[in-house]
Amino acid sequence: MSRFHLLAGCALALTCAPAAAQDLQDRAVAPPPPSKAPAPPTAADGTEQVQFSAGTLEYDTDADIVTATGDVRMSREGQRLRGDKVVWNRKTGRVVATGNIAVTNPQGDIAYGDSIELGDTLKDGMVANMLVVLERGGRLAADKGRREENGTVELEHAAYTPCAVETSAGCPKEPTWKITAVRITYRPDRARVYYEGGRIELFGLPTVPLPRFSHHIGGGSDSGLLSPDIRYGRVNGLSVAVPYYWRLAPDKGLTITPRVYSAVLPMLSAQYQQLTDTGAISITGYATSSRRSDDLRTNTIAATESAFRGYLDGIGRFQFTPEWSLSTSLRLVTDRTFLRRYDISRDDRLRTTLSLQHIDADSYLAINGWAVQTLRVNDRQGLQPVAFPEIDYRRRVADPLLGGVVQLQLNTLAIGRSGGQDTQRAFASAEWDLRRVTRWGQELTLTAFARGDLYNSSDLLTSPAIYSGEGGFQTRAIGAVAADVKWPFVGSFLGGTQRLTPRLQIVAAPRVKNFTIPNEDSRSVDLDDSNLFALNRFPGYDRFEDSTRVTYGAQWAIDLPGLTFDTVIGQSYRLDTRPTILYPGTGLADRFSDIVGRSELRFRDFTSIVHRYRLDKDGLAVRRNEIDATIGSRSTYVLLGYLRLNRDIFPAVEDLQDREEARVAGRVQFARFWSAFASAVIDLTDRREDSLSLSDGFDPVRHRLGVQYEDDCLRFGVTWRRDYQATGDARAGNSFLLTLAFTNLGR
Repeated sequence: MSRFHLLAGCALALTCAPAAAQDLQDRAVAPPPPSKAPAPPTAADGTEQVQFSAGTLEYDTDADIVTATGDVRMSREGQRLRGDKVVWNRKTGRVVATGNIAVTNPQGDIAYGDSIELGDTLKDGMVANMLVVLERGGRLAADKGRREENGTVELEHAAYTPCAVETSAGCPKEPTWKITAVRITYRPDRARVYYEGGRIELFGLPTVPLPRFSHHIGGGSDSGLLSPDIRYGRVNGLSVAVPYYWRLAPDKGLTITPRVYSAVLPMLSAQYQQLTDTGAISITGYATSSRRSDDLRTNTIAATESAFRGYLDGIGRFQFTPEWSLSTSLRLVTDRTFLRRYDISRDDRLRTTLSLQHIDADSYLAINGWAVQTLRVNDRQGLQPVAFPEIDYRRRVADPLLGGVVQLQLNTLAIGRSGGQDTQRAFASAEWDLRRVTRWGQELTLTAFARGDLYNSSDLLTSPAIYSGEGGFQTRAIGAVAADVKWPFVGSFLGGTQRLTPRLQIVAAPRVKNFTIPNEDSRSVDLDDSNLFALNRFPGYDRFEDSTRVTYGAQWAIDLPGLTFDTVIGQSYRLDTRPTILYPGTGLADRFSDIVGRSELRFRDFTSIVHRYRLDKDGLAVRRNEIDATIGSRSTYVLLGYLRLNRDIFPAVEDLQDREEARVAGRVQFARFWSAFASAVIDLTDRREDSLSLSDGFDPVRHRLGVQYEDDCLRFGVTWRRDYQATGDARAGNSFLLTLAFTNLGR
């Protein structure tokens, strides 16, 4: 369909509103295409001669005037002109074009007009009823304008917008927002637009006048104001933040953000970002002075004197060679409630890390270090570990005798605490794996594992005692062998395929000296489908499961057009009768383990449901019940989450108490550009599940509710959030956030 017929259809359609900003609409004429003719010869002064074509050509020899009509095209040194009629005075070098004018420069910007007067370089001139469509995005329109030879465009009584001026059906429409000004200057060399006497019009309605200002267009970055952040909270009152970005160089920039509050002193934040030949760094800092609470265990605030409060957050990643890389992070805060009070983060622990890695096809080397700062109410900072460092080296080699693969590992770790136990560890291990497929289709994997450990610890912890080990130097030898068999059966099912894979594993390991060794990294034991068939079901290295056991299970998978279903279930049985080091509540304390499984259902891109569970081996009581579901499209969806841990673990075991929690979030697009969203977290734990819990069985943690408008050039939204939990000066209460972002303004 031609553009004429499309516009005619729009004019007749009842759904199309009348165009209210024709000055910014596309013009009927197409821009002049690049010439396919060979480059013309150059003149005596070295400049390119004018290329010229027209339907009809008249030449006045006395006046030396060329008059061309009928789709006239001229080009010179990348400048191209198209019009209905062109009069070229060769004596004065002036070109006057009328009727459906379009001029294109080498950068791709297109200027339209009713009439235009140019020099014969086609670079400068006056244009009536001017429209400039920028190659970098956006458009400018004016009653009249002038284009300088260097490409600068001066417009009078003009307008600018980066927004679409047509609907998806091709109908003219008013742009979402535009800036009107007495004078607009466009500098293509700086990719910047300058305004005098400007005003923003939003949805066709004029807003407050703007001072003399400018902004960057298109991709890239330039110095200037960024989108403001406006919010209201119970503690800090009304907050307004207006960031300013300094472009220090093409590869580095600094953003300074003053934040003004109605109820407390202002805060200043700064972010420095830089790209290098090998990577990138980013570091952000916050600084203010305010009162805080020393008593974090009650909701009654005992305020201190005003003091400096702040936060540092940095990250850096570098790739020196294809094998060598370095990553680092820095996270430090002055006190435990600063991040929550100023709505920066809800993390309860901050880690500062450094990691140097070498990775190739057959080896891995990592030199890591980290420090932890706790923000939890009942945690002592002196008990938080600092690693200096951990060195982990692994090499994979082929076994020339029996076949298979041997993985060698060397590991050393030193952990120190300012107010607690210090531990040093070193070990060397070797693991041999041989995988074969039998003639009947079974997949057989044989494993042999051996490891030797050396530990040294001092300043032993007294609580929990099961983790402290014995002081001084301790040695340990570990060994295990395993055989793992999978037998997949594949067949057709309801027009698709199904796969049933029974699995059997036997692991044999002699008694290991565990309790004399300090336990730093093997504490949170939780049996699930991911570690059911693991050689060692403890996380980390400090504990090893020294039992002879058989593990059995099966996986069933269905693949239908648009639908997949995958489920796995399994259990283990310990063959020896010696006491286990696994405590009750982990699902592994008795000879029969609990039953664990996972099921996943996917229907196209519309539905995804994952269910993980652990059933008590005796009465099939649900010890773990976890559901995560995503239902809907990209624009309208709901996220559901539920977790219940009913493990009945002895309270002295840290961080493993029973929990019950529900999460819900969703988004509904109720119009083309309008959507509403909400989320909530609810603590369902009661004192029967956790004697230390303060929840009554239905205790909201926080919720969020908002509405947002977003099109091609504007994002506007309002969000209401409520926190129900208070810690010191991070009080419970309502907060409101206003989001307003314009394309090409404030970014």
